[in-house]
Amino acid sequence: MIRVLIFFAILFAVTMGFAWMSDLPGVVSISWQGYVWEKPPVIVGLVAGLALIAFLLAVWIVLTVLRSPKIATRFFKRRRKDKGYEALSSGLIALGTGNAKQARRHGLDADRLLNDEPATKLLLAQTAQLAGRDEEARERFEAMLEEKQTRALGLHGLFIEAERQQEPVAARHYAEEAAREMPGLEWAGKAVLGYQAVASHWEEALKTLERNYTAKMLDKKTYRRHRAVVLTALAQNLESGEPDRAYSLAKEAHGLALDLVPAAALAARLATRKGEIRKASKLIESTWRVSPHPDLAEAYAHVRSGDSAVDRLKRVKSLAGQRANTNVGAMAVARAALDAREFDEAREQLKKVLRSEPVRGAFLMMAELEEAEHGDRGRMRDWLSRAVHAPLDKAWIADGVVSREWQAVSPVTGKLDAFEWKTPSGFDDDGRGDVIEDAMFDAPALPVVSATTATATVEPAIVVAEEAPQAAASAKEAEPEVIKAEAGVTAAAQEEPAKPAASPDATAGYEGTTDDVGHAKRPQDLADSSDGGVAATATSDVSKAEPASDKSDLAEESPAKAGTSDETAIAAAVVDETEIRAPASANKQAAADEDLKIPIELPFARMPDDPGLDDDEDEDKPKRPRFFN
Repeated sequence: MIRVLIFFAILFAVTMGFAWMSDLPGVVSISWQGYVWEKPPVIVGLVAGLALIAFLLAVWIVLTVLRSPKIATRFFKRRRKDKGYEALSSGLIALGTGNAKQARRHGLDADRLLNDEPATKLLLAQTAQLAGRDEEARERFEAMLEEKQTRALGLHGLFIEAERQQEPVAARHYAEEAAREMPGLEWAGKAVLGYQAVASHWEEALKTLERNYTAKMLDKKTYRRHRAVVLTALAQNLESGEPDRAYSLAKEAHGLALDLVPAAALAARLATRKGEIRKASKLIESTWRVSPHPDLAEAYAHVRSGDSAVDRLKRVKSLAGQRANTNVGAMAVARAALDAREFDEAREQLKKVLRSEPVRGAFLMMAELEEAEHGDRGRMRDWLSRAVHAPLDKAWIADGVVSREWQAVSPVTGKLDAFEWKTPSGFDDDGRGDVIEDAMFDAPALPVVSATTATATVEPAIVVAEEAPQAAASAKEAEPEVIKAEAGVTAAAQEEPAKPAASPDATAGYEGTTDDVGHAKRPQDLADSSDGGVAATATSDVSKAEPASDKSDLAEESPAKAGTSDETAIAAAVVDETEIRAPASANKQAAADEDLKIPIELPFARMPDDPGLDDDEDEDKPKRPRFFN
């Protein structure tokens, strides 16, 4: 718009000038050798202007002819450069598409047409990298170091080549050199910081981090976080050698990043060593309210050395109450309660965890609780089997690496502050979820024996005793009598369904379990020399009965049993939860009345966890399995 106004202004001025000259009176007269030329002033002005234009045009033509060689040279040079840039553009496009051969051809053309062009050198070097010619690429990048304009480009290329060849020492050297010559180079600053962190050179990493922040390579929030991570790692290295400096560094890191759990745990641990219990508690509590973690609960429980397990339980409860309804707090309370032998509290806390977020650690702790409280190996194995298919607990994870302890840098990529507290992915179970019922958390009930259980009947089983040769005739004529099962039938026999009849020669592994109650000997059957009690009793092995000769000998020693030959022919073996069936109802009722008169005795012949007799006591008897609780 301004140009249009200026144009019209000039045109208006010229028009006004011509108008003024046309109004001038008189004529302009020019005489030369008798020739007189008289014209008005306007015509004279126009003629003078045309003459000036013709003169300038003639001068331009002369100068153009004189400068024609230089003009021709400049033309061909420009044309050559245009072709070179066109080849360079085509080579970059081919390099981007992954066509190494075409990119190299265009790069060579561009290098021939364009002399000392940095872009052409970069194209050829990257083409060599793409084609896998590492030696050529390294030579071209090293050639760039000789010129100041391409030195940074050569250092970056050599850095990439060193990383590709897995040469961290050389890569760190090129990065440090680039960062020293060009402080604002972002890739160099970050690479130097990463290599210093991987090598655990935390003092140098702090200086590099300061330079990067001064060069505005990272914002303030990231700078504070990275500084806290570096300070925490440095404090961990100085914990054993310089605890005072480590404590100050850990406190500074905790102030920079309140949610950094390792910094808070380390600072609290060092404060405990210095005797500053209140400060240690405050450090853990401030981080716990932001980010609950098992390490914080562990440090808080042992913040005062020498406390009892009950005191630690009270302290952990106080910490868990500051961030209510968290599984981490419930697990911490359960662990402290288990150490304090407060089994009910531990069971209640684990019940909350398994209902909301069942993890493998909770199942394992439930198994530990069952073993510690009741010594119940069966329930313990049940919880352990559920733990196999439970989701994994949270852990420190960075770039697919799962670590028990926090680390400041990723071991794979060298990234600072890469570890996160989360559930591992790719390591979970097969996706099956067990249904957890309330009855699983109840404590197992001990078996109780009553009069009802003593007279409980189960599915009968017929036991055929071997008859003695001397009493064969009388045994065939005698009717079998009804003999009730022993009074020591457990409560489990009432709740469980009836079992099938046991074969006479089967050796059941009942030793050490509640099933051996049915096989226990009655006090009336034990030999008593004072009152001449019964000396012949049934053997615990139901697979065989005593021979007739032994029965006759026992009958002679016991007058109460020597009257009839039928009694010597029947084996007094007791089978688990069985009774001998007989058709005589009168004898059955009499035997039942006789059993009611028997006093109730302790159902256990020995404790359930008793492994029983040694296998080598009687080599003639079959080997009986032991029961370990």
